[in-house]
Amino acid sequence: MTVPKIRIRGLCKSFGSKRVLDGIDLDVEAGTSMVVIGGSGSGKSVLLRCILGLIEPDAGRIEIDGVDVIERSRAEQDAIRARIGMLFQAGALFDSLSVWENVAFGLLAGRGARRMSRDAARVRAGEVLAQVGLDPSVGDLAPAELSGGMQKRVGLARAIAATPEILFFDEPTTGLDPIMGAVIDGLIVDCVKRLGSTAIAITHDMASATRIGDRAAMLYQGRLVWQGAAGELLDSGNPLVDQFTHGRREGPIGMELRR
Repeated sequence: MTVPKIRIRGLCKSFGSKRVLDGIDLDVEAGTSMVVIGGSGSGKSVLLRCILGLIEPDAGRIEIDGVDVIERSRAEQDAIRARIGMLFQAGALFDSLSVWENVAFGLLAGRGARRMSRDAARVRAGEVLAQVGLDPSVGDLAPAELSGGMQKRVGLARAIAATPEILFFDEPTTGLDPIMGAVIDGLIVDCVKRLGSTAIAITHDMASATRIGDRAAMLYQGRLVWQGAAGELLDSGNPLVDQFTHGRREGPIGMELRR
């Protein structure tokens, strides 16, 4: 039996009395893209941060290639997570660094054989900028000189610079117009296929979800309420998923009132 690239079992996380993740079970097969959808506050970002090790879960297992990451030493966790690339929602570029230094940040900060000289890292930055449709000369600019769409491309270039086995995308099309959103989605699909990577994306952009996902899952009230092919998102037969994907006011999902 093939071991999933990422396997999550019984994952739980609470903040005070608020249970954000309530027993999540999820498999992501090697070389495939999983899209996780859900409303604001449904736990999508917390799930991603738990896998990345930015948040420690209260219970459960997170396995990468069959290895439980949570139970490993910090050094072992760092080695595993060095194989992961991340595109952050707002780009998260460093204002004090040039574009090429942002792209090569992980290469310059790596340890041992993974660390590159500045000259080699600059060459690699130019290569990956070209892969996301930007001229290498953009590398000399400051992030503030770029449009939102260009900043997102730079963030994608940084995510793929070290040829990661796993890629995470946090709301990759937020803040972009529909055309630029489609461009970014196309670049994501191309990069994932070129690298042969396994990907997880979180989004509430349904057009983006169906473009970049092979499989999809929906989070609601801390639980995965549906999993299936991404192409079935708009016709899932699940009342919760149907209301969310079609943006209907009426349905089983009600507006949560803050008391």
